Parts: sequence; C-alpha cells; structure tokens
Amino acid sequence: MPLSDEEQRLLEQMERALVEEDPKFASTLRGTRFARATRFRLVVSGVAFVVGVVLLMSGVVLGAGAAVQAVLGVVGFVVMLASATLGLNAWHHRQASSEQEDREAADADGGQSGLSLIQGGKDSRKAKPGKGRTKRSSGGSFMQRMEDRWQRRRGDNGY
Repeated sequence: MPLSDEEQRLLEQMERALVEEDPKFASTLRGTRFARATRFRLVVSGVAFVVGVVLLMSGVVLGAGAAVQAVLGVVGFVVMLASATLGLNAWHHRQASSEQEDREAADADGGQSGLSLIQGGKDSRKAKPGKGRTKRSSGGSFMQRMEDRWQRRRGDNGY
C-alpha cells in the first residue's frame, strides 16, 4: 500500500531532520541499500560463473558434434568471463565505498584517526654519497637514460 502525500511529506521531513542532526548515522543508513545491491551483484556473478563452467564442461561431456562442442565451449567461456568481470567490478566498488565511508568517518571525527600519509617514492630518494651521482630528473627519452646508465657503468668500472 503506497504512502499518502501527507505521509510522504512527513517521511521526507523526518529524513532531512535526521541528516541535519546526525549525518554520520544517516550515511550509515543510506549505505545499507548499496551494500545489499553490491552483495546481490556478487552472488549473481558467482552463480553466472558456475553456469559458464557447466556450459563449458557440458560441451566436452556430451560428446555431441564438433560444432556443438565449440559453440558450447565459447558460450561458456564468454559467460564465465562476463560474470568474472562484473563480479570483480562489484567487489571493487564495494571496497571503494567502504574506503569512502572510512574517510567520511575520519572527517566527522575531525581527522583524528591516528593514521597519516607519509610521502615517499622516487622524488624522496637521495643520491648515495661518494658515488659521484647527482639527482637527475627522470626526463629524457628511454635511449638517453640507457646511454647515461651505460656511461655511469663504464666510469664506475674504470674503463
């Protein structure tokens, strides 16, 4: 039985009040539908993958003509590939949404989660002293970098 206009308006008013009063709780409630849909997609993709395996194997087991075996094998493989792709995509979105919820929770706490990002990588590496190397940018072509590397090796070995 659908809600009347007055009931719908009251429900929307209560939702807005909840979001204003406790946004973290409201986002948690909103996330349950998304989690359910993602879980459903994962289950469906798992079932479809099993169906693809059954199709693939049935072409071999039935011993029908070569054309039927080939068609069943290709169809089974395509079903398996499509279901695996959709399942991995749903899994990726599930992880991304949980990371986003963690970030939102950290923002709601004022960012005091106790964890921080430490910058690193190639830019933070220092040249080793005593080797005569200087820190260079990684610009230039591949061949230029290989020639520089070759020249350094020849210089280090005393040639």
